[in-house]
This record gives sequence, structure tokens and C-alpha cells, in this order.
Amino acid sequence: MTREDFPGWHGTTIIGVKKGGEVVIAGDGQVSLGQTVIKGTARKVRRLSPGGFDVVAGFAGSTADAFTLLERLETKLEATPGQLARASVELAKDWRTDKYLQKLEAMLIVSDGKDIFVITGAGDVLEPEHDVTAIGSGGNYALAAARGMMDSDRSAETVARDAMAIAADICVYTNGNLTVETIKA
Repeated sequence: MTREDFPGWHGTTIIGVKKGGEVVIAGDGQVSLGQTVIKGTARKVRRLSPGGFDVVAGFAGSTADAFTLLERLETKLEATPGQLARASVELAKDWRTDKYLQKLEAMLIVSDGKDIFVITGAGDVLEPEHDVTAIGSGGNYALAAARGMMDSDRSAETVARDAMAIAADICVYTNGNLTVETIKA
């Protein structure tokens, strides 16, 4: 069987919100294969602590591919302690040029509490303009909802949770079972 023979994995919404001296990354728990929900309690947001340096990461896409990328990111962070931007760029360069990594199908949102980045397989390390970013099948819904709340008095966590609730109401591949991690600057 080839990759095209499979109906496709869907079912992730990950959001990152930077507000009030902290960054919150939240992700839903749904994993779907085609039109079937396979699992509703997946943890797609993780805390990494290479060398005592805390980073929070959320992933969308293939789980095995994302774990491979998270392991590579941890290695990059160990080589460049406290330098998330540099580690992210190094990961993106490897991802773009390494023949094995090029086949990986995932995206990451990462933060050390000061910066927040989206890392893609196209070699991108993107820093959001409006201190909010989202990826996955419901990412655009969550992003729009969060952008509309950023000027309110809501905390970063409340913005993330409320935006994820809106995405879960709209996107059939997103559920309301959240994993939420907060990291302060």
C-alpha cells in the first residue's frame, strides 16, 4: 500500500497565545482516520526540558513524525541551551534538507515563554505578528477566534481555551478535550 491508499489522518487543532507575560499552548485530543474518530484523548502538547531549559511544544500531523521532530528539537536545544530561535532554525534546516526528515508530515508550535514559533517542513520558522498562532485542521477557526479576543482583558489561557471551544464547535476533526501547557517568560 502507498500513502495515497490511506484515507488520511485528520484531527488536530493546536493554538499558541502569548499574552500577559506568558505563553499558553493548547491542543485538542481528537485523532481521526477518515471519518472515524480513533481516539479522543491524545496529548498533542508536551513540555520539553533539555538541559533544564523549559520549552512547550504542540504538534499537528502524524504522531510518529511529530515525535521524531520533537526528539530532534530536544537535541538542537541541548546543543544551543536557552536559544529556542537558533534551535528552531537548525531543526527547520535539517527538516528541509535531510532526505529522511523531508518525508515527515507534521508541524510544530514551540515556545520558551519569551518567543513563540511555528516550525514547518518547508523550512519555515514563523513568529506570529499578533502573538497568536494556530495549526491543524481547525487552526484557522481557533486563530480567528483568538485574534478577536486578544484586546480583551482575558488571560492567555482563557483566550486559548475559548478559541479552542469555538474551533471544536466548527471543525469536525477537533474536540473539546484539551491539553493546556503554560510557560512564563
